[in-house]
Amino acid sequence: MTIRVLLADDHAIIRDAITATVGSSREFAFVGQASDGRQAVRLAAELKPDVIVMDIAMPELNGIDATRQILAADPHMRILALSMHTGQQFVTEMLRAGARGYILKDSPLEELELAIRTVAEGRAYLGKGPADAVLDDYVKHLDGRTPTSTSMHRSLTPRERECLQLIGEGWSTKEIAARLSLSPKTVETHRRQIMEKTGIYSLAGLIKYAIREGLTTVD
Repeated sequence: MTIRVLLADDHAIIRDAITATVGSSREFAFVGQASDGRQAVRLAAELKPDVIVMDIAMPELNGIDATRQILAADPHMRILALSMHTGQQFVTEMLRAGARGYILKDSPLEELELAIRTVAEGRAYLGKGPADAVLDDYVKHLDGRTPTSTSMHRSLTPRERECLQLIGEGWSTKEIAARLSLSPKTVETHRRQIMEKTGIYSLAGLIKYAIREGLTTVD
């Protein structure tokens, strides 16, 4: 049986490389590509793929929040994270969002194929780096230790996270309002709430925070 795959990554060269290699096998059919999180959410609803291979750091809407939105609409969707990020917070937040697997971009193509196949079968798959991060997080909980910093994914609302990502990408209040179908006043309210929750009261500080949390990148 052919596994229908939706690939979400903001780098065209990566999408093309994966579809040209993994997609050459009759076992996999890449039914769509998304270059940002919002497009991934839309295509997931339209195409109903068996597996979504999801990058984390994408413009407009990051992979973690895109995963949350996709699974809120269809809890049976199966998502595999494919990321360059090895940090514990990225792995654990993606899994908390509902992803069934996590693999690094420097993994061999054979491992990516295995991960897609495993997730399509309804089982979980973790590459070595992500597995180490999950184990470390588990050990910290056993020891009663808490992380040195609390991820904003646990304190901000979904809409606040969307606003923070767009702030980090340099969008103005009016532009954010237009993209999210909100009033500028509502966006300003979200910005104020973000500042109060994070304790960061400058635009530069919010941008640095968004980058550190993986909502946006410097490229």
